[in-house]
Amino acid sequence: MTSGHLPVPARIAVPADVDALVATMTTAFFDDPLWGPAFPDADRRAEQAGAMWRLFLASALRYPWTLVTEHVESAAVWIPPGGHELTAEEEVALEALLVDGAGRRAADVILDILGRLEEVRPDEPHYYLTLLGTHDDHRGKGLGMGLLAESLARIDALGAPAYLESSNPANLARYGRAGFAAHGRITAPDGHVVTTMWRPAR
Repeated sequence: MTSGHLPVPARIAVPADVDALVATMTTAFFDDPLWGPAFPDADRRAEQAGAMWRLFLASALRYPWTLVTEHVESAAVWIPPGGHELTAEEEVALEALLVDGAGRRAADVILDILGRLEEVRPDEPHYYLTLLGTHDDHRGKGLGMGLLAESLARIDALGAPAYLESSNPANLARYGRAGFAAHGRITAPDGHVVTTMWRPAR
């Protein structure tokens, strides 16, 4: 690792962690420049976004690649090579969940974003960092980048590459120090640019 961040103690998340995972990701992405505006009703954003995060987080637990700190203060959600974020049944359920919770217009924007992200994922087998977040109450302690360092150490031991999408430009330098390089760009419906990043196998 060249990031300067030391790995932090981590464990694999279990179903009993789902509520804590949802709370962490809901706060972590509440003001995110991509996912915040996708749920424009700030008064209901936590509820609406939380429902979406719950679907993705619970689904990801079918793989042993959601790493968390002891009390889920921070979490790194990885999809392993050949894996998918949602099952076919969950993909069908997602649209109804979004329409019911956030309305047709917001649902269309979110589905558009997810479709654009899926379109540009590399074909080469890789570990996909679909979510990395730290609860607001625990930010500034290095937990997120430490968890990323621990994740990458495990991936490096397997000789595999890693891929992510940076929705917040403020994180590009951090990911660069961890060995990721810009791979491509995605423009969201509102014009916000997401940078995709690739880290070769070590």
